[in-house]
Amino acid sequence: MASAVESAIRGVVTKGIVGVAKFNRALMNKDRAHPFLTGIHAPLHDERTISDLKVTGTIPPELNGRYVRNGPNPFAPDPRGHHWFLGDGMVHGVCLKNGKAMWYRNRYIRTTMLEAQGGPKAAPGPRRGEREVINTNVIQHAGKTLAIVEANAFPQELTYELDAVSTHDFEGTLKGPFSAHPHLDPLTGELHVVTYDAMVQDTVWHVVVSPEGKVTREEPIPVRDGPSIHECTITKNYVVIFDLPVTFSMKALIAGEQFPYKWNPEHPARVGLMPRKGTADEIIWCDVDPCYVFHVANSYEREDGVVIIDSSVHETMFAGGPDGPNGKQLGMERWEVDPVTRKVKRTTVDTAPQEFHRPDERYFGQPYSLSWSLGLPGDDSAFVGSAPIYRYDMAGGPRQAHDFGPGRVPGEFVFVPRSADAPEGDGWVMGYVIDQATDTTDLVILDASDMSRPPVASVHIPHRIPPGFHGNWLADA
Repeated sequence: MASAVESAIRGVVTKGIVGVAKFNRALMNKDRAHPFLTGIHAPLHDERTISDLKVTGTIPPELNGRYVRNGPNPFAPDPRGHHWFLGDGMVHGVCLKNGKAMWYRNRYIRTTMLEAQGGPKAAPGPRRGEREVINTNVIQHAGKTLAIVEANAFPQELTYELDAVSTHDFEGTLKGPFSAHPHLDPLTGELHVVTYDAMVQDTVWHVVVSPEGKVTREEPIPVRDGPSIHECTITKNYVVIFDLPVTFSMKALIAGEQFPYKWNPEHPARVGLMPRKGTADEIIWCDVDPCYVFHVANSYEREDGVVIIDSSVHETMFAGGPDGPNGKQLGMERWEVDPVTRKVKRTTVDTAPQEFHRPDERYFGQPYSLSWSLGLPGDDSAFVGSAPIYRYDMAGGPRQAHDFGPGRVPGEFVFVPRSADAPEGDGWVMGYVIDQATDTTDLVILDASDMSRPPVASVHIPHRIPPGFHGNWLADA
């Protein structure tokens, strides 16, 4: 249990507490070389539009749309209490049409916090909370391009060219927080998220957005300690809730840390199977050994009713100091969650450190075989570095890998099918790769079926794109 003092003030973060946090933050070293503000993480200072992009290889003519990724890019970086997860959002996009690279654009997400620092004027629209940072993902839903973040601000709608339109509360239907990690059910067209609010420690919510772009469900789920829930997943009958031991820390907040979440070994780790249209009273909670999950490859229900979850798993998270993310990476695991016995069987698929799993999204929540993930350098102090992209065949095929070579740092790669009815895994995976030697970036397109092959195409961007979080291929209609 949390200490009596922390329990007494948890859930009521007063202006006095915020004032103490600011005071303690001001005492930190303002000249420190923060690992997520220097080197490849050093932010860009301008917005660029480039139309004369060089290309090596041949861009598949089937790729008509935009690859866009969101990530932190602090406008006025200050190392005191800084955390990678909290930099001002910036999207980076490349438009492909008819085998050509039409443009690259990077744009700040126009928030009130960015404007308050002297940045571009905030986009119009409704607001939720004072701390508006939108830096984690970008999706396309109901005809809109939306930049999103977890647990805080409303999404922000962007134009096709990635300029700000306005904040977006799904036409007034979203009342609470949203998430950085919605999952589209390809069978229903709905978005599913499990989200939380940093100021509410006893509740998280299951939120559903209809194919038409309106919120149809915001179901409250009682919890304790204020867990940080980055990820959820779905199956035919369930929404899967990861209530794991990373929780709100009043101690970290008062100390001046701007990301007040820590590993909490006293918080019971559990996985919840919630009927997709059910209530919190119907959740089947299953205890699991302490660990943390950022990203799921996929999940589905076996014929015997057991829920299968494949994901990258960390033994701990945010346990190694304030900079984070940090903690021992356990590789890829398969969990078998039995709703009858309420037991979770964990099996190691691969011990190679990895993150950012992505499947063929047309099979999300259904039986599947293929997924791709980003290898991690294996050093707990560096979350990204020179590492391969992996391909997994859960039907029994061998692991494949594509290594970009020394000094080349990839980010998350996403799968794009060759056509809407192509077989599973028939298409490409793409993502940004930093070349540390030249301080430039490539949008690299790989053959998703054979990772040993050289890139199908590389679109050359003449500057470094700092490592970010999530992106997607946003196909033209």
